[in-house]
Amino acid sequence: MSARVEIHGEVESGFGPVADAFRRNFSQHGEIGAAVAVYDGDRPVVDLWAGYRDRRRTKAWERDTMAPVWSSTKGMTGFVVAAAVSRGLLEYEAPVVKYWPEFGAHGKESITVRQLLDHQAGLAALDRPVRLKDMGDLDGLARILADQKPLWRPGTRQGYHPITAGLYHGELIRRVDPEHRTLGRVFAEDFAGPLGLDFYIGLPEEVSMGRVAELSATEGLDVLRYERDLPVRIGIQLFAKRGLSFQALNSPQVGAPARAARREFLAVESPAAGGVGTARSLARVYGAAAGATGELPIDRDVLARLASAETADDVPAEDLVLLTPSRYHLGFRKSRGSFRFGSDKRAYGTTGYGGSFGFADPATGLGFGYVMNRLGMAVLDDVRSRNLRAALLRCR
Repeated sequence: MSARVEIHGEVESGFGPVADAFRRNFSQHGEIGAAVAVYDGDRPVVDLWAGYRDRRRTKAWERDTMAPVWSSTKGMTGFVVAAAVSRGLLEYEAPVVKYWPEFGAHGKESITVRQLLDHQAGLAALDRPVRLKDMGDLDGLARILADQKPLWRPGTRQGYHPITAGLYHGELIRRVDPEHRTLGRVFAEDFAGPLGLDFYIGLPEEVSMGRVAELSATEGLDVLRYERDLPVRIGIQLFAKRGLSFQALNSPQVGAPARAARREFLAVESPAAGGVGTARSLARVYGAAAGATGELPIDRDVLARLASAETADDVPAEDLVLLTPSRYHLGFRKSRGSFRFGSDKRAYGTTGYGGSFGFADPATGLGFGYVMNRLGMAVLDDVRSRNLRAALLRCR
């Protein structure tokens, strides 16, 4: 059992169970450093942080400490796309070739924006090797993306696109934005700036790496102590270095997850997996969406579409890459099957490798954000996040 840690921050009356669960994550679930936040619309009701931002436990996790959040980035990207839809720059049901004609190569001409967002396009991995340095050449990258052949018939199955999703979404935004801004720049100027967020898709040079928590892989006996939902089938593919899961998780080749807290990785815009920020920022955006506060550049009818309860089956099909039932809708995970979050089926959000999570709960108007630096091993539902979400449901 871990030593008792000091919890910092504030909790509004009625949200004490979240603080209790946060404390238990340190004492019982191997937390090293972490933060959790909840917003009721535009008002913070939980804002907590504790522990250390390094594995050796020598550097305290501060109020402004940020962490790489891997696929929790996808939610912020989903909001950028929703803003483009609100502005009339994109339509969810339109074919991607309407905005990017070259995309139609190799039988992709009928793939819609929605299918691309919902991991149904069959573009989870690239045939050509792409590395971090290649991701900065946007024109060259666009040619590679457009030339990719689908790995299955688009629209017939879902297969998670861990990294490639953001590259396709980023190019789509760059083509339809009137100023041809990158997706990271759109997020910085239209979301992060107005809302005062500490969240970046493409970390600026002026932001110190000293604010970024070092990630720590779960290894050795800690796997037995803290992990109960091991992705055995994916692990077999990673060990054998073959299979669709292995291909997707290594395309492009961006390095080991525990090495994400380096400027070389975070400076590159990777809209599916390269975001870095605070739990407070995740909760702030999702709170504004859940409460429809009018602070986001997204129309209410588009927010209502994100929250639609009629967008997925109660028992979702197995994902070809994650090898577990999962459901996406317009770029966000939905609360379905064994992976539940929020108050009802209207909730939506995205998880990140290792355990980070952000979601909107339109039924209550609450937005949730959680970031940490010990990388858990569950595919979707890390026990620490699950504990916090369960506690939140007991509040008020």
